[in-house]
Amino acid sequence: MAANQERSTFRACFAVAEFRVLFGSQLLLVLGDTVKMLAFSVLVFARTGSPGLAALAYMIGFLPQVAGGMLLLSLADRWRPRTLMVAGDLLRVATCLVLGLGDLPIGFMLALVFAAGVPTPLFSAARSAVLPDVLAGDAYVLGRAVFTTTSAGAQVAGLAVGGGLLAVTGPHRALLITAALSLGSAALTRFGLRDRPARASLSALNHRAGAVRTTLRVNRALLADRAVRGLLLAGWLPPMLSVGAEAVYVPYLTGEGSAWGAGVVLAAAAAGMGAGEFAVGRFAPPAVRERLPFALALLLGVPLLGFAVRPGVAVAAALAALAAAGLAYNLGLQRRFLDAVPEAARGQAFGLQTSGLMTAQALGAAAAGALAELVPAHLAIALSGCGVIAVVLALRGDLRGDLRGDLRGDRPRRVSPPYGPGGAGEGARPSPAEPAA
Repeated sequence: MAANQERSTFRACFAVAEFRVLFGSQLLLVLGDTVKMLAFSVLVFARTGSPGLAALAYMIGFLPQVAGGMLLLSLADRWRPRTLMVAGDLLRVATCLVLGLGDLPIGFMLALVFAAGVPTPLFSAARSAVLPDVLAGDAYVLGRAVFTTTSAGAQVAGLAVGGGLLAVTGPHRALLITAALSLGSAALTRFGLRDRPARASLSALNHRAGAVRTTLRVNRALLADRAVRGLLLAGWLPPMLSVGAEAVYVPYLTGEGSAWGAGVVLAAAAAGMGAGEFAVGRFAPPAVRERLPFALALLLGVPLLGFAVRPGVAVAAALAALAAAGLAYNLGLQRRFLDAVPEAARGQAFGLQTSGLMTAQALGAAAAGALAELVPAHLAIALSGCGVIAVVLALRGDLRGDLRGDLRGDRPRRVSPPYGPGGAGEGARPSPAEPAA
């Protein structure tokens, strides 16, 4: 898949019927999950009066995804992708129905949401891995941009819609509405998406090995691959520190007497991310897009340095939007990552990418929060920006890639790690050349 391939457009992506199905189901999924988290948090707070338990309820569905990502991801390649996606939607339906209709103890409800979160990486991995089957070439990269932008917008919309639903219906009925959204996503996926076979047969993955053992082995093989590991780290570490800075926007602006400004700055960051993804996807040709990751990743950190002078809401919003626009750097890495992973382990590779990113962002937020306990909040944000710049400089080889060969489409081939029997694939495969240090 050469980088100088024919340039695609967003219109061409939406001209593909299956992409429209994926887009619609993703939109319903994100809206439903956002409303569910908000409604469940409000329900727990109303029952207990505990801010701590309410916060735990809001985040508890994310916590177990690390375990699912580490132990179960091989199933994303063993099972049919449409079946997995529909199963994920139906699990959300069942969870929301139990929460919305039952009058259960708080501990049981928290345990239910926690347990339902464990297989979530499987469902998202199946969705991510089927996208290259639906869109080829440059259209795939633009499709990823659409998904990223839509998810950010749907989260903002979900919070706004969720607040309105809670005011009108209360948390129980809001949970039932989210069950209906998930059921709509399941129906759209089931009847609109082609039923593709599993990528890896049990024999190819060694049927004697269980899902956990296979997941651990393939994760190790992916991380042992220099090209894959470099691209994973390049996708994880810069957002880890930039999202950590975002976690400190609220205490910073509240401390400055502008609690209302936190929402403005966070909304500006979401808008900046969407604008960056759209601009790079729409106006940068594929070859140019793959030269941008290093510069755009630096953009994640440089504007944050401006927080050192304690800006007001307007300037802080501008800096946050500019920094978040740098997240578009990931568009230049997507083709290389798709080429670097074997077809038989694509689902697990995308699942590892996603679960690792979520874990990194959670750790970054925790680290930035801890830093803000030691230094003023505005300095914690600026120091996070310094961290982003340092990480980007350390990963510059992986962010730039081997442009001389990679962009011509004549990248060298090398023997893949042992993904075959006892792994997930066999033989040689195309991959990026080892990046320069």
